[in-house]
Amino acid sequence: MSRPLLRDARREAVERLRAVSETPALDADLLLCAALGVERAFLLAHLDDPLAEAAAAQFEAWLARAAVGEPVAYILGVRGFYDREFIVTPDVLIPRPETELLLEQALAWAEDHPVRLAADIGTGSGALAVTFAAHVPSAQVVAVDISPAALAVAQANTARHGVSERITFLHGDLLAPLLERGLPPNLIMANLPYIPSSDLPALAVTGHEPSLALDGGPDGLDLVRRLLAQAVDLCQPGALLLLEIGAGQGEAALAAVRAIWPAAEAAVLPDYAGHDRIVRVVV
Repeated sequence: MSRPLLRDARREAVERLRAVSETPALDADLLLCAALGVERAFLLAHLDDPLAEAAAAQFEAWLARAAVGEPVAYILGVRGFYDREFIVTPDVLIPRPETELLLEQALAWAEDHPVRLAADIGTGSGALAVTFAAHVPSAQVVAVDISPAALAVAQANTARHGVSERITFLHGDLLAPLLERGLPPNLIMANLPYIPSSDLPALAVTGHEPSLALDGGPDGLDLVRRLLAQAVDLCQPGALLLLEIGAGQGEAALAAVRAIWPAAEAAVLPDYAGHDRIVRVVV
Protein backbone atom coordinates (compact mmCIF):
# COMPACT_ATOMS: atom_id res chain seq x y z
CA MET A 1 0.00 0.00 0.00
CA SER A 2 1.36 3.40 -0.92
CA ARG A 3 1.93 5.89 1.83
CA PRO A 4 -0.17 9.11 1.88
CA LEU A 5 1.47 12.26 0.70
CA LEU A 6 2.18 15.06 3.16
CA ARG A 7 -0.21 17.23 1.16
CA ASP A 8 -3.10 14.82 1.74
CA ALA A 9 -2.33 14.31 5.43
CA ARG A 10 -2.18 18.07 5.90
CA ARG A 11 -5.44 18.67 4.05
CA GLU A 12 -7.29 16.07 6.13
CA ALA A 13 -5.87 17.51 9.36
CA VAL A 14 -7.01 21.02 8.49
CA GLU A 15 -10.54 19.75 7.94
CA ARG A 16 -10.55 17.89 11.26
CA LEU A 17 -9.33 20.94 13.14
CA ARG A 18 -11.57 23.49 11.46
CA ALA A 19 -14.38 23.09 14.02
CA VAL A 20 -12.15 23.58 17.07
CA SER A 21 -9.43 25.99 15.95
CA GLU A 22 -9.30 29.54 14.63
CA THR A 23 -6.03 28.63 12.87
CA PRO A 24 -6.52 25.07 11.60
CA ALA A 25 -3.85 25.25 8.89
CA LEU A 26 -1.22 26.58 11.26
CA ASP A 27 -2.10 24.01 13.90
CA ALA A 28 -1.97 21.18 11.38
CA ASP A 29 1.43 22.38 10.18
CA LEU A 30 2.81 22.66 13.71
CA LEU A 31 1.76 19.10 14.53
CA LEU A 32 3.01 17.70 11.24
CA CYS A 33 6.34 19.53 11.50
CA ALA A 34 6.85 18.24 15.03
CA ALA A 35 6.05 14.67 13.96
CA LEU A 36 8.52 14.94 11.08
CA GLY A 37 11.15 16.94 12.99
CA VAL A 38 11.30 19.64 10.31
CA GLU A 39 10.69 23.37 9.99
CA ARG A 40 7.49 24.68 8.41
CA ALA A 41 9.34 26.01 5.35
CA PHE A 42 10.66 22.52 4.68
CA LEU A 43 7.20 21.00 5.03
CA LEU A 44 5.62 23.44 2.60
CA ALA A 45 8.39 22.76 0.06
CA HIS A 46 7.98 18.98 0.29
CA LEU A 47 4.20 18.46 0.31
CA ASP A 48 4.47 15.87 -2.47
CA ASP A 49 6.72 13.62 -0.33
CA PRO A 50 5.18 10.53 1.28
CA LEU A 51 4.48 10.56 5.02
CA ALA A 52 6.70 8.06 6.83
CA GLU A 53 4.90 5.41 8.89
CA ALA A 54 6.41 6.37 12.26
CA ALA A 55 5.71 10.06 11.71
CA ALA A 56 2.18 9.24 10.57
CA ALA A 57 1.44 7.37 13.82
CA GLN A 58 2.73 10.25 15.97
CA PHE A 59 0.88 12.81 13.88
CA GLU A 60 -2.39 10.91 14.18
CA ALA A 61 -2.02 10.59 17.97
CA TRP A 62 -1.46 14.32 18.36
CA LEU A 63 -4.14 15.20 15.84
CA ALA A 64 -6.73 13.14 17.71
CA ARG A 65 -6.06 15.23 20.83
CA ALA A 66 -6.18 18.52 18.95
CA ALA A 67 -9.41 17.54 17.21
CA VAL A 68 -11.25 17.48 20.55
CA GLY A 69 -10.00 20.94 21.47
CA GLU A 70 -6.77 20.35 23.37
CA PRO A 71 -4.46 23.29 22.57
CA VAL A 72 -1.59 22.44 20.26
CA ALA A 73 0.80 24.29 22.57
CA TYR A 74 0.00 21.87 25.40
CA ILE A 75 0.24 18.86 23.09
CA LEU A 76 3.71 19.85 21.87
CA GLY A 77 4.80 21.48 25.15
CA VAL A 78 6.04 24.68 23.49
CA ARG A 79 4.69 27.94 22.09
CA GLY A 80 6.38 30.68 20.09
CA PHE A 81 6.30 34.20 21.51
CA TYR A 82 7.93 37.23 19.91
CA ASP A 83 11.36 35.93 18.81
CA ARG A 84 11.75 32.75 20.87
CA GLU A 85 10.06 29.55 21.93
CA PHE A 86 8.73 28.85 25.43
CA ILE A 87 7.94 25.72 27.37
CA VAL A 88 4.26 25.65 28.27
CA THR A 89 2.23 23.25 30.39
CA PRO A 90 -1.42 23.25 31.54
CA ASP A 91 -0.17 25.12 34.63
CA VAL A 92 0.31 28.32 32.61
CA LEU A 93 -1.66 30.44 30.18
CA ILE A 94 -0.55 29.94 26.57
CA PRO A 95 1.22 33.14 25.41
CA ARG A 96 -0.83 35.09 22.85
CA PRO A 97 0.27 37.38 20.01
CA GLU A 98 -1.69 40.24 21.63
CA THR A 99 0.73 40.21 24.57
CA GLU A 100 3.59 40.91 22.17
CA LEU A 101 2.14 44.43 21.90
CA LEU A 102 2.76 44.93 25.61
CA LEU A 103 6.33 43.68 25.22
CA GLU A 104 6.93 46.01 22.28
CA GLN A 105 5.79 48.97 24.40
CA ALA A 106 8.16 47.93 27.19
CA LEU A 107 11.11 47.55 24.83
CA ALA A 108 10.40 50.90 23.19
CA TRP A 109 10.33 52.56 26.63
CA ALA A 110 13.62 50.92 27.58
CA GLU A 111 15.32 52.43 24.53
CA ASP A 112 14.80 55.95 25.92
CA HIS A 113 14.55 55.37 29.67
CA PRO A 114 16.97 53.49 31.92
CA VAL A 115 15.12 50.51 33.41
CA ARG A 116 16.63 49.75 36.78
CA LEU A 117 14.11 47.13 37.82
CA ALA A 118 11.33 45.69 35.69
CA ALA A 119 8.52 43.59 37.18
CA ASP A 120 6.43 40.99 35.36
CA ILE A 121 3.36 40.43 37.51
CA GLY A 122 1.46 37.20 36.91
CA THR A 123 4.43 35.90 34.93
CA GLY A 124 2.95 32.52 33.99
CA SER A 125 5.34 30.94 31.49
CA GLY A 126 7.74 33.87 31.95
CA ALA A 127 7.36 34.96 28.33
CA LEU A 128 7.37 38.70 29.12
CA ALA A 129 10.07 38.58 31.78
CA VAL A 130 12.43 36.36 29.79
CA THR A 131 12.04 38.17 26.48
CA PHE A 132 12.44 41.59 28.09
CA ALA A 133 15.55 40.45 29.96
CA ALA A 134 17.02 39.00 26.76
CA HIS A 135 16.54 42.29 24.90
CA VAL A 136 17.49 44.66 27.74
CA PRO A 137 20.65 43.16 29.27
CA SER A 138 21.16 46.18 31.57
CA ALA A 139 17.90 45.54 33.44
CA GLN A 140 17.15 43.38 36.44
CA VAL A 141 13.75 41.69 36.31
CA VAL A 142 11.47 40.40 39.05
CA ALA A 143 8.83 37.86 38.01
CA VAL A 144 5.90 37.23 40.36
CA ASP A 145 3.16 34.62 40.32
CA ILE A 146 0.74 33.26 42.88
CA SER A 147 1.08 29.77 41.38
CA PRO A 148 4.18 27.77 42.39
CA ALA A 149 3.62 25.48 39.39
CA ALA A 150 3.65 28.45 37.03
CA LEU A 151 6.85 29.77 38.61
CA ALA A 152 8.50 26.40 37.97
CA VAL A 153 7.65 26.66 34.26
CA ALA A 154 8.92 30.25 34.14
CA GLN A 155 12.18 29.23 35.80
CA ALA A 156 12.66 26.49 33.21
CA ASN A 157 12.19 29.05 30.45
CA THR A 158 14.64 31.41 32.11
CA ALA A 159 17.30 28.71 32.07
CA ARG A 160 16.37 27.75 28.51
CA HIS A 161 17.07 31.29 27.29
CA GLY A 162 20.14 32.01 29.40
CA VAL A 163 18.85 34.89 31.53
CA SER A 164 18.70 33.20 34.95
CA GLU A 165 21.22 35.58 36.50
CA ARG A 166 19.02 38.63 35.86
CA ILE A 167 15.58 37.34 36.79
CA THR A 168 14.41 36.87 40.37
CA PHE A 169 11.26 34.82 40.96
CA LEU A 170 8.93 35.66 43.82
CA HIS A 171 5.85 33.74 44.92
CA GLY A 172 2.94 35.91 45.99
CA ASP A 173 -0.10 38.00 45.17
CA LEU A 174 0.50 40.71 42.56
CA LEU A 175 2.85 43.41 43.95
CA ALA A 176 2.78 42.16 47.56
CA PRO A 177 6.21 40.43 47.37
CA LEU A 178 7.80 43.65 46.10
CA LEU A 179 6.10 45.75 48.77
CA GLU A 180 7.31 43.36 51.47
CA ARG A 181 10.89 43.67 50.22
CA GLY A 182 10.84 47.39 49.42
CA LEU A 183 11.56 46.84 45.71
CA PRO A 184 10.04 49.67 43.65
CA PRO A 185 10.21 48.83 39.93
CA ASN A 186 10.29 51.61 37.38
CA LEU A 187 8.59 49.37 34.82
CA ILE A 188 5.65 47.05 35.51
CA MET A 189 4.34 44.61 32.92
CA ALA A 190 1.21 42.62 33.73
CA ASN A 191 -0.95 40.29 31.69
CA LEU A 192 -3.43 39.49 34.45
CA PRO A 193 -6.69 37.53 34.18
CA TYR A 194 -9.26 39.82 32.57
CA ILE A 195 -12.13 37.60 31.46
CA PRO A 196 -15.39 38.32 33.35
CA SER A 197 -16.34 35.34 35.52
CA SER A 198 -19.73 34.97 33.85
CA ASP A 199 -18.11 34.61 30.42
CA LEU A 200 -15.84 31.72 31.36
CA PRO A 201 -18.29 28.79 31.09
CA ALA A 202 -18.93 29.54 27.41
CA LEU A 203 -15.26 29.75 26.42
CA ALA A 204 -13.28 26.84 25.02
CA VAL A 205 -10.12 27.90 26.87
CA THR A 206 -11.83 27.21 30.20
CA GLY A 207 -11.63 23.48 29.60
CA HIS A 208 -7.85 23.48 29.21
CA GLU A 209 -6.10 26.60 30.51
CA PRO A 210 -5.88 27.36 34.24
CA SER A 211 -8.86 29.30 35.63
CA LEU A 212 -6.44 31.13 37.92
CA ALA A 213 -4.99 32.75 34.79
CA LEU A 214 -8.36 33.57 33.23
CA ASP A 215 -10.92 34.71 35.82
CA GLY A 216 -10.88 38.47 36.25
CA GLY A 217 -13.95 38.77 38.49
CA PRO A 218 -17.38 40.24 37.73
CA ASP A 219 -16.23 42.76 35.09
CA GLY A 220 -12.80 41.28 34.39
CA LEU A 221 -10.85 44.06 36.10
CA ASP A 222 -10.64 42.89 39.72
CA LEU A 223 -6.92 42.09 39.57
CA VAL A 224 -6.11 45.23 37.61
CA ARG A 225 -7.76 47.37 40.30
CA ARG A 226 -5.93 45.51 43.08
CA LEU A 227 -2.60 45.90 41.32
CA LEU A 228 -3.19 49.64 40.87
CA ALA A 229 -4.08 50.00 44.56
CA GLN A 230 -0.81 48.29 45.51
CA ALA A 231 1.22 50.23 42.94
CA VAL A 232 0.33 53.60 44.45
CA ASP A 233 2.40 52.66 47.51
CA LEU A 234 5.25 51.21 45.48
CA CYS A 235 5.85 53.14 42.26
CA GLN A 236 7.89 56.30 42.20
CA PRO A 237 7.17 59.22 39.83
CA GLY A 238 8.16 58.40 36.27
CA ALA A 239 7.45 54.69 36.49
CA LEU A 240 5.65 53.02 33.58
CA LEU A 241 2.82 50.50 33.98
CA LEU A 242 1.70 48.36 31.05
CA LEU A 243 -1.43 46.30 31.72
CA GLU A 244 -3.15 44.00 29.24
CA ILE A 245 -6.94 44.18 29.24
CA GLY A 246 -9.84 42.72 27.29
CA ALA A 247 -11.70 44.25 24.38
CA GLY A 248 -14.14 46.89 25.60
CA GLN A 249 -12.51 47.32 29.02
CA GLY A 250 -10.54 50.46 28.20
CA GLU A 251 -12.90 53.05 29.64
CA ALA A 252 -13.36 51.20 32.94
CA ALA A 253 -9.62 50.56 33.20
CA LEU A 254 -8.82 54.24 32.66
CA ALA A 255 -11.37 55.18 35.32
CA ALA A 256 -9.59 52.84 37.74
CA VAL A 257 -6.26 54.49 36.94
CA ARG A 258 -7.59 58.02 37.36
CA ALA A 259 -9.21 57.17 40.69
CA ILE A 260 -5.70 56.51 42.02
CA TRP A 261 -3.51 58.79 39.90
CA PRO A 262 -5.64 61.71 38.62
CA ALA A 263 -2.62 63.41 37.07
CA ALA A 264 -1.02 60.33 35.52
CA GLU A 265 -0.38 60.12 31.81
CA ALA A 266 -2.76 57.29 30.91
CA ALA A 267 -3.98 55.89 27.61
CA VAL A 268 -5.54 52.77 26.14
CA LEU A 269 -3.65 51.27 23.20
CA PRO A 270 -5.52 49.13 20.65
CA ASP A 271 -4.40 45.82 19.21
CA TYR A 272 -4.12 45.21 15.47
CA ALA A 273 -7.85 44.46 15.30
CA GLY A 274 -8.64 47.84 16.86
CA HIS A 275 -9.77 46.42 20.22
CA ASP A 276 -8.77 47.84 23.61
CA ARG A 277 -5.68 45.86 24.64
CA ILE A 278 -3.05 47.75 26.68
CA VAL A 279 -3.41 50.34 29.40
CA ARG A 280 -0.28 52.49 29.42
CA VAL A 281 0.31 54.59 32.55
CA VAL A 282 3.20 56.89 33.38
CA VAL A 283 2.84 57.91 37.02
